[in-house]
Amino acid sequence: MLNDAITAFVTLFVVVDPIGLAPLFVALTQGASAAERRRIGMIAVAVAAGILTLFGLAGEAALGFLGISMPAFRISGGLLLFLIALEMVFERRTQRRERQGEDERGPAHDPSVFPLATPLLAGPGAIATLILLLGRHQGDLAAQAMVFAVLYALLLLALVMFFLGGVIERILRRTGVLVVSRVLGMILAALAVQFVLDGLADFGLLAPR
Repeated sequence: MLNDAITAFVTLFVVVDPIGLAPLFVALTQGASAAERRRIGMIAVAVAAGILTLFGLAGEAALGFLGISMPAFRISGGLLLFLIALEMVFERRTQRRERQGEDERGPAHDPSVFPLATPLLAGPGAIATLILLLGRHQGDLAAQAMVFAVLYALLLLALVMFFLGGVIERILRRTGVLVVSRVLGMILAALAVQFVLDGLADFGLLAPR
């Protein structure tokens, strides 16, 4: 259970990337007071938690309704995560997020729901990852509850990062954020390949590990 919890935390941490989001949160809330920033951060995390919980509870049923098997979803989800990892390694993800932040920045705009809650916190990658992690523990309610607990702990960590966004930005600067993003991208690439291998093993194309 501990190993599964660590795997779930690392996978979701890399996909959501709260460290990389902290400077973006600062940019999106420029000119806002400390109280306003706290309000925006709490709303963003609450909405993201609701979206991810909904997809976590109903995602597998939706896949079954569409006739998509979990092995097939593991393979496709692994490929999606691998593409995200490539973007992180080659800086494209950070650049895209920065452009999105610049497009949505403005004194009259409240970024709590968009783009903070979705797609930055609860994006396609996070949704796919959550369904994959829950799918690995089909029928095991305790393990699935553990995955949700890890998810909520990560979102709480993201909220703390939002509150400390200015400090983190000053400490890491852009170069530090890019270095962290690249390292996490390499870890995510390995996890993505493992999801693909698990899916192939479920199909009987590979011997189970």
